[in-house]
Amino acid sequence: MTPEPLAGALVIGEALTDVLVTPDGSRAARPGGSPANVALGLGRLGRRAWLATRIGDDPLGKEMHARLADSGVRLTEGSVQDGTTSSATARLNGAGSATYEFDIRWDPVPGAVLPTLAGMPGHLHTGSIAAALAPGADLVLAAVREAHGSATISYDPNLRPALLRGPAMERPRIELLVSLSDVVKASEEDLAWLYPDRAPADAAREWATAGPALVVLTLGAAGAHAYWRGGHVAVPGRRVAVVDTVGAGDAFMAGLLSGLMARGLLAAGRGPVRGKHARQALHRATAGPGPAPELASALGLAARVAALTCTREGADPPNLAELRP
Repeated sequence: MTPEPLAGALVIGEALTDVLVTPDGSRAARPGGSPANVALGLGRLGRRAWLATRIGDDPLGKEMHARLADSGVRLTEGSVQDGTTSSATARLNGAGSATYEFDIRWDPVPGAVLPTLAGMPGHLHTGSIAAALAPGADLVLAAVREAHGSATISYDPNLRPALLRGPAMERPRIELLVSLSDVVKASEEDLAWLYPDRAPADAAREWATAGPALVVLTLGAAGAHAYWRGGHVAVPGRRVAVVDTVGAGDAFMAGLLSGLMARGLLAAGRGPVRGKHARQALHRATAGPGPAPELASALGLAARVAALTCTREGADPPNLAELRP
C-alpha cells in the first residue's frame, strides 16, 4: 500500500508550559504537553499535524502557538481561549529524570475537537491528561469513537497519577481507549501504576490482544518492547549523553507514527475505505512471530528520535535534517 504524500495526523490533547527546575534550583519555562509534543515532533518530521487543544491568549499561549506554527503545526479553530495557559513544573534529578506538578485546566471548546474531524488527516492521536481529566476527557473519548470507523488511531496513556483518582477508577476508561486504538504506547511506569500486581510486560501483552495491532512498552534507557497478537520484538536503546528525558516518550511516539505513515501502515486520508486498508496493512505487518521489515524500521526511527531528544533540554525533538547520517 503506497501512502499519500504529506500524510499526517490530528492530535487531540493538552498544550502547556513546562517549567524546568534543575537540581541546583534554576528555572526555565518551555512549551510542552504530551499531545502538543507529539504534534510538534510530527511537524518537524515533515508530517502534516493539526492540534486540537486549549491554550490561553496570554504571553505563554502566544509563545506556544508560535513554536508550534514554526514547526508546521496548525491549531484547530477554537483552540485558543480567553485566560491563562496551563503549566507543569518538572523537577529534574541528577540523572535528568523528571517529576511533575500541575496547574492545568482541560476544558476545550467542543467545536475545537469534534467538528474538526471532517477534512483532517486519516490518523488521530490522543492521550495523557486530555484523555483522563474532566471535563475534556469525555470530548476526547467521543472524538475517538467517532473517528474509529474512518481513521486509524493511536493512544499514549502517559499517566500523571497526581491528577488521577487511582488505578481501579482509571482502568475502565484507559482499557476502552486501548480497545479502540490501532497503536498504543505506554511506559513501564504507566503500567506499573495501572496494574500494581502485574508485570508491565504481561499487561502490554494482554493489551495487544484487546484490539490494537501494536503495543509498545518503553523502558527508558533500556529501549522498548513491541508486542502484537502473535509475537514481540525488543527495540534496543541508544547510548547518548543525556541532558534530560523530558519529552522523550512523546518524541518516540512521533517517530513511531511518522515511520508507520511512511510505510502505509497508518491512514493517510480520511474515509472508511482508507482507514480499513491501513488498519489491515498494519495487522498484516504484525501477523507473524517476528516484525515485518517496515515495522522494524518504524520502531528503529522511534528509538533514534527519542534518543536525540534526550541530548538537549526540554521537549525539543529533532527535525528531518538532524536525522540524516
